[in-house]
Parts: sequence; C-alpha cells; structure tokens
Amino acid sequence: MIAEGRIALNGEKLTTPATLLENLSGVTVDGKAARPAAPTRLFRFYKPQGTLTAAHDAKGRPTIYDRLPAGLPRLMPVGRLDFMTEGLLLLTNDGELKRQLELPRTGVVRTYRARAFGRVTQDQLERLAEGIAIDGVHYGSINANLERRTGSNCWIEMSLTEGKNREIRRVLAHLGLQVSRLIRTAYGPFTVEAIEPGEVDEIESGEIEVFRKTLG
Repeated sequence: MIAEGRIALNGEKLTTPATLLENLSGVTVDGKAARPAAPTRLFRFYKPQGTLTAAHDAKGRPTIYDRLPAGLPRLMPVGRLDFMTEGLLLLTNDGELKRQLELPRTGVVRTYRARAFGRVTQDQLERLAEGIAIDGVHYGSINANLERRTGSNCWIEMSLTEGKNREIRRVLAHLGLQVSRLIRTAYGPFTVEAIEPGEVDEIESGEIEVFRKTLG
C-alpha cells in the first residue's frame, strides 16, 4: 500500500515502510484517517444443534447468526462445528486471535463428549493417541476415554488439537460406532460450563491476555 502511494503521514505520502510511529495521529489510508484496532473481545457461545457455522446458507438452513442475541459487535467464529454438533463455539472480533486459535501448530486442545451406539473398548480408544489414517486422510493424536456405557450406547470424551472436518464422527465410525450426539465442551481453557444452548457471554479481557501468552 505504501508502494502504491496510498499511505500518508500529515499529508505527505510515505515512500518507505521504515517509518516509526508512536500512534496513528496524522496517518491516512486513501485519504481517510486510520483508526486504531478495536480492543480484542472474545465470547463463549453455546451453539445449538441444527445450526450452521456460517453467515448465510443457500438452502435456507438456520445459522449461528440467527441464534445469536441482538446487540453484539461483528464477530467471527473460531473454527467450525458441524450442523448437528452442539456446544462451545468461541467468537471474536480479532482476526489475528482467530487464526492463532485455529492453527494446529499452536496446540490448543479441543475437548468433546460423544454419545455413540455400538461397542468399543478402552484399548481401542487409547490406540487413537498414535494417530490414524482413514480413507487416505491422516488424523493426529486423539486422547479418548470411555466415560460410561448404558446398554448399547456409550459416552466417550475426546481431546485433540487438530480438528479436521467431521474428524470425531469419522474416527468413531471407523471403530464401528454411530454418533448420536456430539458436544464440544472446551476450547483451550474455556468451557461450555454454565451456559445453555443459544446463550452467549463475554470472556474477561484479563483471561484473554493470560491465554494469549500461552500461545507463544
């Protein structure tokens, strides 16, 4: 943008990026005053089942924005949850924070609880820690524990850092299980505790800063 002559300081077009600024006073972009970035905000949202993590849907299906309460700032979802997956979805106004949280290399742990029909052993689940390839797609290490079994149904807690599309459903299907309910219960240190489907609350700025320092 500087090379294109679009940035000016006190009316003079900048010719080099080697310009030190203490603030944005006098800086313009295309003749308009540059504004400082809005403070980072992060919200917890309990995504209900039957909603898309998208702004619009060509088929007319409900999206998370149809369920969010009025009065919120413009927010972007951190990652995605499938149409029928429910639970914690983080929302932020900060694109950089969104990217940090989504990148597998930052190692942010996502935790889920799955109710599934079928039989599986703890030994089978523990082998998922080694990673698994299904139909040519490699899925990284998953920490999985059999919580309880009721008849032919069981609840399984699973933690991972990758989060490929429909990863948990595909991995459990590979083990012969049919998922009937999937809930994301945590994303990093943030949990879905104390919020109900469709509810949203804001995470305090101090918690955000402490968490960002752990991302490196």
